[in-house]
Amino acid sequence: MILPRIGRVFLCKSSILKSQLSAPSPAYCAQMCAKMSTSNVRSSGISSGKVGVNGVNLYYEQVGNGPEPVLLMPGALGSTQTDFKPQLEKLNRDLLTVVAFDPRGYGKSQPPVRDFPLDFFHRDAKDARDLMQALGHKKYSLMGWSDGGITALILAGTYTDDVKKLIVWGANSYVTQDDIKLYEATRDVSNWSERMRAPMEAVYGKENFEKVWHGWCDALGKLASMNDGDLCKKETKNIQCPTLIVHGDLDAMVVSEHPEFLHNTIQGSKLIRWPKAKHNLHLRYADEFNKESEQFLTGVTTKL
Repeated sequence: MILPRIGRVFLCKSSILKSQLSAPSPAYCAQMCAKMSTSNVRSSGISSGKVGVNGVNLYYEQVGNGPEPVLLMPGALGSTQTDFKPQLEKLNRDLLTVVAFDPRGYGKSQPPVRDFPLDFFHRDAKDARDLMQALGHKKYSLMGWSDGGITALILAGTYTDDVKKLIVWGANSYVTQDDIKLYEATRDVSNWSERMRAPMEAVYGKENFEKVWHGWCDALGKLASMNDGDLCKKETKNIQCPTLIVHGDLDAMVVSEHPEFLHNTIQGSKLIRWPKAKHNLHLRYADEFNKESEQFLTGVTTKL
């Protein structure tokens, strides 16, 4: 699910004359709002902004002009830069158009204060889908880590016509009582190392970080006691797009039965296991992970 560390505008061209003769479509208005919301372009070439989606302003970053759009989906309490810095900076910008976002209540998508209703994974999935629609991406691929992987499974299994390809790692479609024991071991954030705790406190504040993390732990505990811990088995079974599952055999938060279940459930999926990798394999082995992802998403093999 999540390691106790950070994580656990493209506009369709429209002629001026047409815009003067007819009222703009809702989709065009949404894209214009997305364009106007872009507030910063860093020297790295990464642009950023906020878009109004489902009653909240979602922060996003994007980079590249490639023909294949892909959305990066972060883990619990995660954000664009804490969870996906190596991907935003190093994924091939000629092959991919990379979008990353902070889910509602996370990172720079505050306010609102993050809450965890029992359907929060599904809520995040709809937010992510509607964000991509607002940015003008009707079809796109997904890369989901940890909680973001769960959200990606739901999105891909619910909006099957939208998603071209799917990559997930550190994700699961159900939780067991053994999983809950792992999560509960992280509840007391005072036991976290300073290196892991300080970035979270910088984003959320010391007291609010603890409150939000406890909310996450409480929600997963409730979900584990309902429907045999089912998070998204139905959606997982309904996934139709090519899917790559990556698992680190040293992942202390997601035991091997979870990627095996995903592989056996998603028809035609591919499972890759990295013997020396942990939960945050995309950060620890960023170059290798990026190369594998680029090849899966585009069919083009790139050199390290």
